[in-house]
Order: sequence, then C-alpha cells, then structure tokens
Amino acid sequence: MAFYKVAVIGAGQLARMMTPAAEALDIELRVLAQSQGECATKVICNTAIGSPKSVSEVAQICDGADVLTFEHEHIGSDVLSHFGKKMSVQPSASALLYAQDKLALRRKLTELGLPQPAWKACHNNEDVAQFLSDHGPEIVIKTPTGGYDGKGVKVIRAAEEIADWWQDREVLLAEEKVPFTMEVAALLARRPSGASESWPLVQTIQANGVCHTVIAPAPRITEAVQEEAKKVSQTIAKELGVTGVLAVEMFVSEENGKQRVLVNELAMRPHNSGHWTMDGANISQFEQHLRAVLDLPLQPVKTLAPFTVMVNILGTEDGQEPASRLAAVASKCPNAKVHLYGKDVKPGRKLGHVNVIGNDLKMIKAEAEEAVEILRGEKR
Repeated sequence: MAFYKVAVIGAGQLARMMTPAAEALDIELRVLAQSQGECATKVICNTAIGSPKSVSEVAQICDGADVLTFEHEHIGSDVLSHFGKKMSVQPSASALLYAQDKLALRRKLTELGLPQPAWKACHNNEDVAQFLSDHGPEIVIKTPTGGYDGKGVKVIRAAEEIADWWQDREVLLAEEKVPFTMEVAALLARRPSGASESWPLVQTIQANGVCHTVIAPAPRITEAVQEEAKKVSQTIAKELGVTGVLAVEMFVSEENGKQRVLVNELAMRPHNSGHWTMDGANISQFEQHLRAVLDLPLQPVKTLAPFTVMVNILGTEDGQEPASRLAAVASKCPNAKVHLYGKDVKPGRKLGHVNVIGNDLKMIKAEAEEAVEILRGEKR
C-alpha cells in the first residue's frame, strides 16, 4: 500500500506525466477524468469519471487522499473551497482565482506593483475605443475567463472587430500590445510551508497561439533580467499563496537598450514550458509538483546540460500515429527523447513532445525539430 495518496482533478497529459515520479516515490495517484479514454486513464489504474465542477463527483477521488491538486484550471471555485475545509487542497481556491480570472490577476499585480502591460476592464465598445486611442494602433482583447492556447484572445485595430464578443459577456480585458523581443516563462515550485525552488528562465516560441518550442535556459537574456524574472515569480507565488508548480509567462521588451520583463499570464500546475525538465534537469516539474503539494522537501534544481530544447508534437491531417514513426526517429535523431501522450490524433492537438539536450544550441534545436518533423510525417 502506498504511503502517500494524491488526488488529481483532470486526466490529460499532465496527470499522465506525473506517473513516473509517483511510482518512484511510491505515491498513489487518483485521477478524475471527464470521460473514459483520456490519456492518463491508460496508465493510472485508480480513475473516476465525473465533472470537475461537481462536489459529489470530485469526492470520488478524495476519500483517504493526503492532498487534492489539479492538472487544469477549469474547476468550480466552490468545489475547491468545499474540499479545502475537509482536506489539504494545493493550490487553494483563493490562489487559483488568479489563474482563472485574468482581470483579478491584473488588479492583484497592480496592487503588488509588479511589471505588466497597460490594461483596462472594458464594459462596452466605447471603453475599447478609448483604450485603442490611448495604446493603439493595435491592442489585445481577452476574455477574462476560459481562454487557453490562443483561444479567447484577439489582436484588434478597431472596437467593431469584437462587437460580437459582447453577446454573452459584460466585461472584456483590454491590454497593451507589447512590442516584445522574446516570450519567456519562469517556473518554480513552492511548498505550503513556504520553501521554493526555481528552474532557469526559459524562452517560449509560439505558433498559431500554441507553444511550439522551449529553449532552456533562455538565450540572450541578461543576468539582471533573469534575476528580476525569478524575483517577480517568487513574489507572485508568495503573495497569491500559490503552492505546487507555478509558471509565470512574461514578455521581454527593450527600452533604450535595456531589457525588462512584463507579466502576461499564470498557470498553477505543471506547464508546457516545463516539459524540458523531464530530460534537462535533475528533477522534473512533475516530481517537484508532487513533493510540493505534499509539503515534502524540494530538491535543489540543477541543469544536466548547457541547453535543452523542447518541441511539441502536434497532430496532422493524415491521422497517422506518431508512434508508427519511432523507428525512423531513433535512427536519424539518436539524441531525441520522445514523450508521447497516448492521445487520439486530431489536427493541431498536442500529442507529445521531444527533448534534446547538449552543448550546441543550434545543433540540438535542429535535431529536436527534425525529430518532430519525422513524427508528424513531414520528413522521412
């Protein structure tokens, strides 16, 4: 019988990738899937089916568990609040609010005096037009809740472009379109008792609103900016009461030749920007997350090579399984570490990722990209 029991809301690839770490530490994972066949249910025996917004259905995985955590943010706040009165819930409902509600996050960052783009809560097209006048010619409009992987986000030049967004919403978030030179992510893990460990700042490269490539550590970033990003992420974790893994997505911009960071969004769970840690660090984000939510001592982070490159594997139109091309990858890209999620193939769907570590950034990036091209059937 496992000594620790961790209940996880969600049964996608993030829950699935917690499995090796849980096995190594003799932790029993229990997951709540919304439907049979989600990819974590293929490797985790203790699975229940239910809605993350239902107290009674989440309760299926909580009896006797040491902690309740989650692998996505689409959870009813009342659900976490309910179980927070009965057991350890990490992170708490009060912390998760800031990952679920972008307006709440902007207000909190303003209160804390942390760097972020100019923003405004807009209640009609006139508010949007005024913000455009102040911060145009282009601005970013976001739905305060519900958006992810590029959904619920639109760059506009005129208020009329989002006129239909008001049909079921009373407020939208307008943000300055930052002229950034790079997108980065600061990743850390924090225990309920307060101790934290950070991984190096990484560069994230997006394609069609979805993370495509991660480079660890972020190249061409000054030490001052690396320290600032680390300090900002640690402040956010402490002041918002975040526990477990926290990813703080940021923009890097330059003014008068000097770099600075601006906070974009948060994720309070293992994150795509941290998948490189599975092969490029002495401890993965998944093991550190389990340690953190159980309030166990965290392992000091060390990188295993000067650089690690992660490239996501997205589904293609042909519906071919990436696993059918593993032999070709192993032959042509011997340094590529392939991680497949066991998902049905759909165009644009995240099916896995490839990590390559080494000394020469240009060479390992080329090998990671070639491996993904082979797995997607774009190259033989």
